[in-house]
Amino acid sequence: MFPSQESLPERLAQRGVSRRAFLNFCGVMAATLALPASYRTQIAEALAAVRRPILIWRQFQDCAGNSESILRSPHPDVAEIVLETLAWNYHELVMAGSGDQAEAMSTDAVRNHKGKYIAVIEGAIPTGADGAYCTIGGRSALDIAREVAGNAAWTVAVGACAWDGGLVQHGPTGAVGVEEAVPDAKVINLGGCPHNPANTVAVLVHYLTFGEMPALDRYSRPLFAYGDLIHDQCERRAYYDAGLFVEEWGDEGHRNGYCLYKMGCKGPSATYNCPNVRWNDGTSWPVQAGHNCIGCAAPEFWSSMSPFYERLPNVPGFGADTTASTVGLVVIGGTAALMAAHGIGKAVQARAAQAGPAPAKDPEPATPPPAENPPTEGASGDQNQD
Repeated sequence: MFPSQESLPERLAQRGVSRRAFLNFCGVMAATLALPASYRTQIAEALAAVRRPILIWRQFQDCAGNSESILRSPHPDVAEIVLETLAWNYHELVMAGSGDQAEAMSTDAVRNHKGKYIAVIEGAIPTGADGAYCTIGGRSALDIAREVAGNAAWTVAVGACAWDGGLVQHGPTGAVGVEEAVPDAKVINLGGCPHNPANTVAVLVHYLTFGEMPALDRYSRPLFAYGDLIHDQCERRAYYDAGLFVEEWGDEGHRNGYCLYKMGCKGPSATYNCPNVRWNDGTSWPVQAGHNCIGCAAPEFWSSMSPFYERLPNVPGFGADTTASTVGLVVIGGTAALMAAHGIGKAVQARAAQAGPAPAKDPEPATPPPAENPPTEGASGDQNQD
């Protein structure tokens, strides 16, 4: 606990985190949570006043990628803000204790703070062979998960494996996600391979500020992070609408930042806020870096979104499939009016303008043929209505 006379901002100042940096962090959290900027002050006041709730981070059948993701967040983030706000009593990757001493920290939280602590589960939970596939301190992962998640105020399942079993669900261990292993737990899923630490920190900040988790979709994911299609947020969307696609890695379209739909991009059927929150302190994200989205935040994405480099079935709307090829030829030929009719970005309009003036009479855009709907998030293929 903090000394009674020491506030969180004062504690952060001792570690070199200025008041301005703290307020900037609160502003970023408000933006990530899709809250008005005015909530920055409310978040700052809440974090400064809140008593430190206990957080238990347990790892099971995982690669530690989600721990690495959050521990490598940019300054002044989880390391100086949330870690100072939460009593991070157990995280085997970074804690100093080991053996019985470490396990006692987890057991104490369950016994003495039932219904008050936050649990974070990383990795799938093996259920086969009576739990023999994964044991910690002589106890099975399933037994520990039921104890820790079943008695927590909330359990945050970080990453694809903790959500629905991820890749390892296809192996011999009978691995499942937290909701299936502990059906009575109150779970919020943060899918992704790995999770985006900005979203995880935002979820914790929302809980510390408002005393409850943010609004969730039908997959128990926070709407602020998973409520919109990646396709609709993508900076390459204008090229998709114009029918300008990368045809092979390293070609001219790839060098010019064209749409990656034909290279297998799953953006038209996956929801996540990658294009807005991005990674590495908002520096970039896979599509900006030139790689297609593989839908890593979608349900059972290892099976529902693979093969990762094969394009989706026909996507409804202007610019997809054979229509995209046809429209691309028209655009390159200089039909600026056609592009304007479909709201193409200025960069694409400039490309068309270079090909010559528009004809005296605007041509009627061709009506694309009916298209087969692409698979949306989840193996069932039902349309996402997040």
